[in-house]
Amino acid sequence: MTTPEEKDHPGFVRQIPEGDDRHRLVCEACGFVNYENPKVVVGSVAVWQDKILMCRRAIDPRKGFWTLPAGYLELHESAAEGAVREAWEEARARIEIEQLLGIYSIPRISQIQLIFRARLTSPDVAAGEETEELDLFAWDQIPWADIAFPSVHWALHHFDEVRGESGFAPRHNPPGALGEMTR
Repeated sequence: MTTPEEKDHPGFVRQIPEGDDRHRLVCEACGFVNYENPKVVVGSVAVWQDKILMCRRAIDPRKGFWTLPAGYLELHESAAEGAVREAWEEARARIEIEQLLGIYSIPRISQIQLIFRARLTSPDVAAGEETEELDLFAWDQIPWADIAFPSVHWALHHFDEVRGESGFAPRHNPPGALGEMTR
């Protein structure tokens, strides 16, 4: 039976290449191995004074729920550049990156998320194409019940944890969270 990946890559079969320990898509003709790797998501907890920029999603998954401006890193782009671009695309927000806030590993969907602490250079923001609406929320006004993803909760709480600090170590998945670091 042909897998969906093989249908998307004619001439490739799923097998364990010599010297490897897992199944990969391998070209039947030349032996080229098509490595499939996790997606990298970049974003920011961006603030203006004491308020946090959040976007209500206009697209699936989790359409209608609130998130941080974030999305997939593009080729030939640094993580910080990607976070700046995503803030512009989703919220027409201009931001300055301060520091890496969190590195979240989500193996269930093969994602690594790099979330930065940033500040808005202006409170002038507007919904981008993937955003239904947006707002700047004081901490006690954040729509906690309508947050799109667990990693948004983590990033917001980590932001609050290091509020006013500089030179902190990036945070990671909370203990007990899906995909938490083990050792």
